[in-house]
Amino acid sequence: MASKCIVSHLHLYPHLSLHSAIPHQHPNFSRLPPTNLSLPVKFKASFTKRCIILVPRASSSSSGQSSVGKKVYEFDPHPTLTNDDLKPTRPSQRNYHWKQMARHWVGLVVGVPAYYMAGSLVELGMAWWQGIATVVAANMILLVPLVLTGHPGTKYGISFPVLARSSFGIRGAHVPTSLSALVCCGWYGIESWIGGEAIYLFLPNSIKQSSFSQPLPWLGTSPLEFACFIAFSLVQLVAVLKGMEGVKAFQKYAAPTLIMLTSFLLIWAYVKAAGLGHLLNMSSRLSSSEFWSLFFPSLTANISFWTTIALNIPDFTRFAKTQRDQIIGQAGLPIFMGLFTFVGLAVTSSTQIIFGHVISNPIHLLGQIGGLTTMILAILGISLATMATNIAANVVAPANALVNLYPSKLTYRTGALLSALFCVAFQPWRLLKSSESFVYTWLVGYSALLGPIGGIVLADYYLIRQTKLSLKDLYSLSPEGAYYYCGGFNLAALAALVIGILPVIPGFLQKVGILSSVSDAFVVIYNNAWFFSFFSAGLLYWILASLGFERETK
Repeated sequence: MASKCIVSHLHLYPHLSLHSAIPHQHPNFSRLPPTNLSLPVKFKASFTKRCIILVPRASSSSSGQSSVGKKVYEFDPHPTLTNDDLKPTRPSQRNYHWKQMARHWVGLVVGVPAYYMAGSLVELGMAWWQGIATVVAANMILLVPLVLTGHPGTKYGISFPVLARSSFGIRGAHVPTSLSALVCCGWYGIESWIGGEAIYLFLPNSIKQSSFSQPLPWLGTSPLEFACFIAFSLVQLVAVLKGMEGVKAFQKYAAPTLIMLTSFLLIWAYVKAAGLGHLLNMSSRLSSSEFWSLFFPSLTANISFWTTIALNIPDFTRFAKTQRDQIIGQAGLPIFMGLFTFVGLAVTSSTQIIFGHVISNPIHLLGQIGGLTTMILAILGISLATMATNIAANVVAPANALVNLYPSKLTYRTGALLSALFCVAFQPWRLLKSSESFVYTWLVGYSALLGPIGGIVLADYYLIRQTKLSLKDLYSLSPEGAYYYCGGFNLAALAALVIGILPVIPGFLQKVGILSSVSDAFVVIYNNAWFFSFFSAGLLYWILASLGFERETK
């Protein structure tokens, strides 16, 4: 007979008796003695096959202080739907204070892609203040879905792959988690390529001028640069394989170090360019109509910059102590991005004065500066920034998605290793070949995949379920479960996802050169891909679910 094993965390509360930890009214325990138990060893062994998950229940008092209570959840998780990485977090694991959440975002923001994004906007013709305003506006918009999606993570202690089961179905959740994981793998490749460039920068000229540095047409880059990319990918796996605790420990030291190195770079630019007057006097090269045609796709691209995190944020907020911690900890994102964008623009514009031409790539800039000290700081700064972003943003999500596919066979570590291997297929050196390909092909393009997922998840959690989920049914394959729908798939959610993506495809095909031209309507939809797909898919799902479409498919 298969044993029912419901994970017990009573050992977290040694001051409680067995009786005090279990509600008197629970029917399965009505026969227990009313006082502390002293059970025979044989009975204890059989009793521990039935156990309980204690999940903190956060609420806010009228004074604004958060309080944490304990709620008992008893259920039989299906073995193919859970393992140690997918179970709700225990009270002892919920140690993310708002300061730690803020450090998490500082580590993510201070990186080469964010710097490159800032320089790209000016390179495409915007004035410095227009670039900063675009970035801040995008991040203020994104902060809303970030906080909203983070709520179930903190309330129920669940990761995004488990949350997606409520809207897409127990088996259908593999679709959104796999799409999100693919994008994260692409980002992992981009960040690893940037780290490899830092290693390449440190190599002696004799090696960089050898035949190994000559590009191969079929590869799209040189064997030497490709080897540096692989080397950096392997180095960062050391921190990746330590799991979430390794991520937390790394961020603790990465954030202050990155702030210090960024400050040094800004001071250098200020001294060498004799102030920042050149930046403040930099005007837009765009007419009014040209600016607005650039603004909306740039806004979409900046939102897309963090859409993977906006979806997978429950992977982190499940470790937050309270809702207050996850909200306050994330509220600084627009400020952090605005400040770092200013630094990126200030340094990029200074290169025109110092070197006679604009250098928007910080790695190329450090190579131009030269000097042993600069080289060492470049390796340290770029490596640290890249690893801080990559480990936190681009490994956790695909690793959890792979674990969700095969919980009985895969763990977080094996999922992280597979994610690192997948990143090579994206050929990140091609994605970074120009500002146009990075911003308007990569960032805007994948927003059409992730936007509708976010809209559907939020519509389901807030509009349909009113923030109430059944943990038992999230881990159940029973046809009677709330999230089993039609064979484990919610056809309403899948239909809304497809319909949200389809109108964006013609504009994407035109952007990558497959179609020579498309109608202006498809161009407008593509330039606003995240907005269009997010709201259209979310609205359609809400209508279908309100009409009972998902219930009728059971």
